[in-house]
Amino acid sequence: MTDVVAGTVHDRRGGVLRRISDTLFRHPHLLLALLLAPPLLWLGIVYLGSLLALLVQSFFSIDEFSGMVKREFTLSTYAELFNLANIDVILRSLLMAVAVTLAAALIAFPIAYYAARYARGRWKALFYLAVMLPLWSSYLVRVYAWKLILAKEGIITWLAGKLYLTWLLDAILAIPVIGGPSLSISYIGTFLVFLYVWLPYMILPTQAALERVPANLLEASADLGAMPRQTFWTVIFPLALPGLIAGSIFTFSLTLGDYIIPQIVGTSSYFLGQVVYTLQGTAGNIPLAAAFTVVPIVIMGIYLTIAKRMGAFDAL
Repeated sequence: MTDVVAGTVHDRRGGVLRRISDTLFRHPHLLLALLLAPPLLWLGIVYLGSLLALLVQSFFSIDEFSGMVKREFTLSTYAELFNLANIDVILRSLLMAVAVTLAAALIAFPIAYYAARYARGRWKALFYLAVMLPLWSSYLVRVYAWKLILAKEGIITWLAGKLYLTWLLDAILAIPVIGGPSLSISYIGTFLVFLYVWLPYMILPTQAALERVPANLLEASADLGAMPRQTFWTVIFPLALPGLIAGSIFTFSLTLGDYIIPQIVGTSSYFLGQVVYTLQGTAGNIPLAAAFTVVPIVIMGIYLTIAKRMGAFDAL
């Protein structure tokens, strides 16, 4: 009797599951919607929700007497962004992001080209290991390591002394604006650390794009009598450009929003990330901090629009 009852319950459960399975089989779109619903809801709530909250905060202002947030709609917080000091911060961050992105593209391209066209077997594995290895260590460890390397008593100063190139190092540090007392206290040092940390994000998409360049196009170009320089500018570079742009999205956005590197290496001049960190923490001016965070969002929105028109997302 017990076996009969148990068998009946099992049959009922199996029947319900079978009907659900049949329904999902007959309606694949319903199955796809059920599978995508949890991650989409999570992203929608966490990502878009936080962005919306940020945007709303940027339309509030701070009471100068009480220091409390006045939850009344105003554009005065955005007007503060146009103060000379704030424009200086925005331009400084933008120029650094552009410089790092261009330098990363120049360095990454020959590395990626070699890996895509010539490296095979063990050498290709070694390439991936060399590119990915820095990413396996702590971000802070790498930045502090560079702080020691660039310091006045660091290995670069020591090496310059051994090679009798101290005069060259002093000449570089004497360059107005970007120089300083040492590499670790200058824009040059900040630039070098940014470049080192984000370079892998430029190499990998570029290498992926170069690997998709059909070899028969290069052979056809050679058969038609094109010089290597012509083949590069008319075949290789246009097809690799989406990869470069895809990599630049990473290097540009990560440099624009980073606040740890300029805080550890560089001068006392603020970058966007540092300003946001200070305003929302020490100063407690959350509306102005939110307005500052909208700046890189707008810049990246413009940048991504241009990148999309150039087909960059095809290389992601």
